Amino acid sequence: MEQIGIELEKAVELILHHGVEQIKTHIIPVMKANGAILAEDIYAPINNPPFDRSPLDGFALRAGDSSHASKKHPVTLRVIDTVYAGGFCDKRLNAGEAVRIMTGAPIPFGADCVIRQEDTGFTPGKSEYTVEIYRELKVHQNYCFLGEDIKKGQMLLKAGTKITYIEQAILSSVGIMQIVVCQKPRVALFVTGDEVVPPGSQLKNGKIYDSNLTLLYNRLKEFQMEPVVAEYLPDQPEIIAEIIKKVSESVDIIITTGGVSVGAKDIFHEVYPMLQLERIFWKVKLKPGTPAMFSMYQGIPMLNLSGNPFAAITTFELLVRPLLAKLSGDKGLNTVRIKGVLAQPFTKTSGARRFLRGNLIEGKVHIPPTEQHASGILASMAGCNCLVDIKAGTNPLDMGNEVEVILLDV
Repeated sequence: MEQIGIELEKAVELILHHGVEQIKTHIIPVMKANGAILAEDIYAPINNPPFDRSPLDGFALRAGDSSHASKKHPVTLRVIDTVYAGGFCDKRLNAGEAVRIMTGAPIPFGADCVIRQEDTGFTPGKSEYTVEIYRELKVHQNYCFLGEDIKKGQMLLKAGTKITYIEQAILSSVGIMQIVVCQKPRVALFVTGDEVVPPGSQLKNGKIYDSNLTLLYNRLKEFQMEPVVAEYLPDQPEIIAEIIKKVSESVDIIITTGGVSVGAKDIFHEVYPMLQLERIFWKVKLKPGTPAMFSMYQGIPMLNLSGNPFAAITTFELLVRPLLAKLSGDKGLNTVRIKGVLAQPFTKTSGARRFLRGNLIEGKVHIPPTEQHASGILASMAGCNCLVDIKAGTNPLDMGNEVEVILLDV
């Protein structure tokens, strides 16, 4: 049964309960996985490095052979081979012997340390049959061990990890080319309202330029979820119902703005019966964005948000964002609440729960002047990085009052 006029927390609970099934996954190349969320634990298939190797250019030797070596009293060793990065020395090094070695090359059998070339009497281009050692070394000095970075079988990355260039490089370092990640939700975004026209159109009497499609489309892109459908719809219930039927076959969530209040053109009240969908709730106890609606259609969650720009983005952050976090497996999209203190007063009494736009800087919340908080005002949102949660029944707030804010950072 549909619930009407519910608290925000209850609305989020209902959305997450009805709107989230098992997260969809797919396999993608590591090179294209930046920003993806790992869907399963990954264990290292090999050691990295896969052999003991040299961290510098020099000579591999036995530490015992360098005992008491100095510039005045060098030790002379016979050079039996040269090994480059990518190569391999199949000779076993014995007492009194050395192998010239380059950075990254495998350390030969029998050697237990590497002396840098600058601490030897070797001169490139001259005879490589002997080399003078000018300092004493300890066992495993200048020595990189097999598995020093990553050991075979160790947990490499946990499910839920957001892949960045670092994780991509780690996966590549052990030869992994493909991974299973959470599939990004396929989003359909619709803006309704005969009064709105796209930017670039002729602005006739009674029309306004739409900002909601740009607003939510690009917010979704910041979440790395570019909508697969992003269109304007006329205030015609039959057309809207037909389009929603069609797109529901190929998307995971439908988001709309406009048409959800009680006006003559709030057409979603007519669209719902045509679709015979499951109505979960209508109206949430908050300002702005009270008329938000949520339903399920053919297993697809649909959120209908207010058409006023600030109301649209506020309810998007409060209602849609938690669902997107769940659908995508991206914990970084979960709501983060922290405390701050007001840098300016807010002179209105808040009979209902209210959300203000704000900019949190070093613990202080800067808000626009009181008259710039209307739901149809968007310009004062510039530079804001949080929403200020003002509880119902709150008197005017003074500068220095503590408030709770919801961060908008991604």
